[in-house]
Order: sequence, then structure tokens, then C-alpha cells
Amino acid sequence: MSLLSLQTKLTAGVMSVVLAIASFSSLAAHPNLVITQNDVIKMRSALDSKGHFSERYYSLKSQVDQEIAFPSVVPVPKDGGGGYTHERHKKNYQLMYRAGIIYQLSQEQKYADYVRDMLLQYATLYPSLDVHPKRKVKSQNPGKLFWQSLNEAMWLVYTIQAYDLVHNALTDQQINTIEQQLLRPVALFLSEGQPTTFNKVHNHGTWATAGVGMAGYVMNEPEWVEKALYDLDKSGKGGFLKQLDLLFSPQGYYNEGPYYQRFALLPFVTFAQAIAHNEPERKIAEHRDGILLKAIDTTIQLSYNGLFFPINDAIKSKGIDTIELVHGVTVAYSLTNDTGYLDIAKQQGQIILSGDGLKVAQALDKGLATPYEFKSAAFGDGNDGKQGALVVMRTQVGGNQALLFKPAAQGLGHGHFDKLTWQFYDHGNEIVSDYGAARFLNVEAKYGGRYLPENNSYAKQTVAHNTVVVDETSHFNASVSVGNRNAPTLNFFETSNVGTVSSGEISTAYNGVELARTLALINVPELDSTIALDVFDVTAQAEHQFDLPLHYKGQLIDTSFALRANTTQLAALGSKNGYQHLWLKGQAKPKNGLAKVTWLNDNGRFYTQTSLVKGDESFLFTQIGANDPNFNLRNENGFIRRVNGQKKHTFVSVLEPHGEYNPSKEYTLEAVSRVTKLEYSQQGDLTLVELDIKGKSYLVAINKAQNATKNTFTFKNKEFTLNGRLGVYAMKNNQE
Repeated sequence: MSLLSLQTKLTAGVMSVVLAIASFSSLAAHPNLVITQNDVIKMRSALDSKGHFSERYYSLKSQVDQEIAFPSVVPVPKDGGGGYTHERHKKNYQLMYRAGIIYQLSQEQKYADYVRDMLLQYATLYPSLDVHPKRKVKSQNPGKLFWQSLNEAMWLVYTIQAYDLVHNALTDQQINTIEQQLLRPVALFLSEGQPTTFNKVHNHGTWATAGVGMAGYVMNEPEWVEKALYDLDKSGKGGFLKQLDLLFSPQGYYNEGPYYQRFALLPFVTFAQAIAHNEPERKIAEHRDGILLKAIDTTIQLSYNGLFFPINDAIKSKGIDTIELVHGVTVAYSLTNDTGYLDIAKQQGQIILSGDGLKVAQALDKGLATPYEFKSAAFGDGNDGKQGALVVMRTQVGGNQALLFKPAAQGLGHGHFDKLTWQFYDHGNEIVSDYGAARFLNVEAKYGGRYLPENNSYAKQTVAHNTVVVDETSHFNASVSVGNRNAPTLNFFETSNVGTVSSGEISTAYNGVELARTLALINVPELDSTIALDVFDVTAQAEHQFDLPLHYKGQLIDTSFALRANTTQLAALGSKNGYQHLWLKGQAKPKNGLAKVTWLNDNGRFYTQTSLVKGDESFLFTQIGANDPNFNLRNENGFIRRVNGQKKHTFVSVLEPHGEYNPSKEYTLEAVSRVTKLEYSQQGDLTLVELDIKGKSYLVAINKAQNATKNTFTFKNKEFTLNGRLGVYAMKNNQE
């Protein structure tokens, strides 16, 4: 090759690099993250029209005006979660973000000045900080402004957007100070300074990579973007894209459960928008067959009456109006124009001031919302969708009802030891309940707002849930690492006009013990009601004690058997694995036949669990609160069905909603259970349950075969045909 040719080739190579850098740099016009310059133009033009968008703008502007009327406060970090300095820094990043938006839309300099001054205050403070003084949890990386680096990453996600929004109002010297003394140190602290968290496939890693990647776009650091996407060494073993690949199932279910799914949704959605606006050629919305959109929709599906199903470490008051899902729904509608998302946006009652938010607002103004469809579905767990599933059964027969079944994976460190547990909801309320997390979020007086010790000693333990406990020992011996390696198997899921049925099993929760559960939410339109059928098979190689708890919400009304209550003195049910936190309030040993427990829920309905017993089961009535010196736990009620010295046992029961209690109008209807017969039998792969309820007889057939083909069977000298998994047959004088 001639020297001239070589020089020409090198020059071309250099020019290509220069052009690539120039291209990235040109994209750094501000704002350029979630809100773009084109968005700003459209949003400004919408402010003169009445509607959802202008109403939200003027409302937010009024709030921001009130807040910026006071001097900004950037305190030296001192307090843990929920304390003054923690909440002040949290409020600061939210205020800077909101003020930045108002600046872009109003073009009033005072809003940019406020953000500028606060950023400069942080730029003075941050270089002087060591790690946070309240760091206590050894397994978590500390922040500097906050007690854990997770909150530091959240601060960066919001603050980099605020900086982007006011960037063009700053002088070169101010930009240099803010970037060199604040934003760059924070980004490097969260990435190179904490590589384990940054590279981790976990919600902490999601927030960190989102913050650093967005900072890369704003500050023209393409290397930061690459590291955020592909891991610090750009190997692809970690980073944002690997989190999209591993943390969600193909259906969009997040491994840690709905509560953490909505929490992680914001950095996923926000960084994805930044990627789409700056590097559309990456086609981030199409990544993994549109996994982000699936994740948003699944987050909505995993809610009931506006609240998320509280599995794993969940705060039970979190629902679809959380800001993370507001952002998610906004993006989902923008991507799909699906008017069902407008229904959710309407329920959320919040408009995001962004280009996508404007689209939602204008659609709501036009009345385009249509009812969002909540479905019965099995959401596969694990990145391959084959590590069990979270099953949701829904029906509108007799009222809005949902049954949640959990043959799902462990859920990492936030997971609970509750394989094959279930919950039930009716008429807007939780009926068969799950404790959720033992935590007073951001209430510093309660253990600094962190998870309470009882989260480990009770809430995560198996007895705190509605599933079988063997020998008073939790699943996997309460080992997260073992739990993460062993997921249940979803045997089947099917929904039809007669109801929904699902079955799951696991043989690794205990050595030498197989657990298999089948649950069905069955429509009984003749009674304008439903029933929930539960068949739990336990098979062991040696004799054990089997406990099956049921935690219920409401007041105990009646039992069909004599109950020996402890009225003068209480003792804990056990000494460990959660049993030490349960008061034993009473016990009984029902005779062979039907054992009924009835309670009244706050929704004014009665609920009866009718259990089929053979005289070998004890019923232990419990209340949470033993060995709880700081009164950290809620005093909720439950009962445990117990058998001793068994190798094999099948727990069979039916949950029946019935009646009504109206204290205002002083009437009570059908307070007594209507179930008069419950019989259970097996025919090969068929489970057969005969049920008499309110003078009507039904046969329920469930096909557990590996492949549920058309099945003809005989029951009481009559022939029946079952197509699929679940069949419900009205019986009268042994006639179909």
C-alpha cells in the first residue's frame, strides 16, 4: 500500500470517529432525555387551551411557586430513611425536576435560577462528604447523600433531568462547576466506585445504570452510556440491557414481584426514553420483543382495586397511582394508542408534563378512554418464563373477585419462603391475606424506616403465608440462595366460562417432601356467586407434622365445631421460624366430616372455609403479636390445620362468599354457610369434588393429566365428558 493510500485511509478513519463523536454531541442539545426540544414546543402551545394538560401545568406551577418562595436547603446528610435530611434531599431532587419542567414551559428565568442555585449548593457540599453516617446494613453499599446508594442513584436519575432542563440557562463556568464537582463525582461514585452494585442484575443496578447512562447523554460522555448498557467492562454480562434480559420473564413479569416491579419500572422507562431520543437506531422499544411494554402492562395486571398484589417484601398500600406506573402508562399509550391505558390514566388522576403526557392528556380531553381489561393469566417467572409462574384468576360473577396463586420463583433477596401460597379478594377487599413486608417505610422512628427485624423472623417465614409448613420449618430452611436455585413447576393453567384452574408443585422446598396444590375459582351463576376450591397434596418419605395456615381479614363469626379458647393466658405457638410470633388463642379437633370457619370482612360479606376432615386434623387459631416487644407487627388473625405423624395428607377445602351485613340499615342476610356437602375422590388423573350448596348439587372435575385431552368418565353410574382441565356439572338425583 502506498504512503498516500495509507494516509488517505487513516484520515478517513479519523474522520469517521470525529463524525461519530460529532453525531453524539449534536444529540446533546438540551433538553434531550425524556423531554425533547420538540416536546417543549408542542407543550407550550397546549398551555393556552383548557384541558388536562394545562390544568396539570398550572397546578404544578402553583406548587412549585410556593416551594421556591423559601430559600433552598441542602443539609449535611445525617438521618436514615424517613429522617429530616433524607427527606430533604429527596424533596430537593423532586423539586429541581419539577422546577426544570416549569422553566421549559414558562420560560421564566426564576425557575432555572432556583435549580442552578441548588445544584451549586450541592456542588459545594458533595466533595466534602464521606459515606453516609447512618450506613448500617453491611450487604448494601452506602451513599453519601443517603444511607444507601440506591437513593443516591434515584437522586441522580431526577437531578440529571433537572440539569438537562436548565442547562441552556447556565454559564460555562456554572456548567463546569456543577459537572466537575457534582454530577461527574456522583456518576463515578455510582459506577466505578461501586462496581458490584452497578453491574448487578437487580433493581439497585437498574437505578444506577439509568442515572449514569442518562448523565452520559447530557454530559456528552458516550463511554458512560456504553458502560451503563453493557457493564463497566462492556462485556454485556451486566448493565441495563442484561437487566432487561434477566429480570423480566417473556411476559413481562419482574422476578421480585409487583411491588418491586413498579419501583424498578421508572428507571427502565426513563432510561429507555432517553435512549430512544438520543440513539433511536438502538430500537430500545423493540428490545426482546417489546419487553418494556409488556412489563408496563403486566404491572397493571398485577393489581386489584387499585392496589398491587402484596407478595414478597411489599408495602400493601402501593397501587397503580404510584408515580412510576404513571410514567409507565404514559409511555404505553404513546407507543400503542391503546385506549384501555387511558382508563388507567384516568384512575391515576395524574398527567406527566412531557411529550407523551401531552398525548395522554389530549386523548382524555377527547373522551377516548375505554375500560382496561383485567384478565385471568399465568405470568411465567424467570427470564425464560419457565421458573414457575404467578397466577391471577379473575371473575365478575357475584362481584369483582381475584384469586392469586403463587407457584413462582423465590424473587431474590426480597422473596418470601411461600411456595404455592394463595390470596383471595372480593368486593374490593382482601379476604385471604398475605402479610407483605414488616416495615414502616420512611418512618424513621421505626427502625430508621428500614425493614424491621420481624421481616426476617416473621413476614418472610412460611407460616406467615397460606401454604404448607413441614415440621415448623420454613421452605428451603429460609435460605435465599437455595430458594433462588429451586422454583416450583406450573403444571397447568386454564380459564373458561366455568372458571379458572391452575396447579403447581415443588419437591425441593423440603428434603423428601413433595408439595402439590390445585386451586380453582369456579363460577356458579345459578347462585350469582363463586367458590374457591383448594386441594393441597403432601407426600413425604418419612412421617412429619404438616401445618396449613390460612390468614384472613375480618372478625371470626362462627365455627361448626367446639373451640377451646385460651381466655386468661396466652403462649406463643412455637419458638422459631415465625411460630414464636403467633399467639395460640384457641384450638379444636373437629370430628370426621365438614369443619367450617366463618368470618365477616369489612366489605360487609361473610366468608366460610369449609374443610373436609377425617378426625385427624387439629385447628389452631392464632393472632400475630407474640415476642414482639416493640409492637412492630400487625395483630392479624388466622388458623392452622395441623396433622401429626403423617407421610401423606390431602387438605381439601372450599372458600365460599355469602350473605351481607349492613349495620347502617340494621339487616343481615345469609350469615350461615350454604355448603352442606363436600366429598373428594380421585379417578386416575381426575380430581372429583362433589358439592352441595344452597340446595343445589355440583360435580367439579379437574384433569391433572400431562396433556388434558377429551376425557369421558363415570361418576355414580353416570357418564360425563370433560374437555380441557376444568368441568362443572349441575347434579340432580344423580342426573347430569
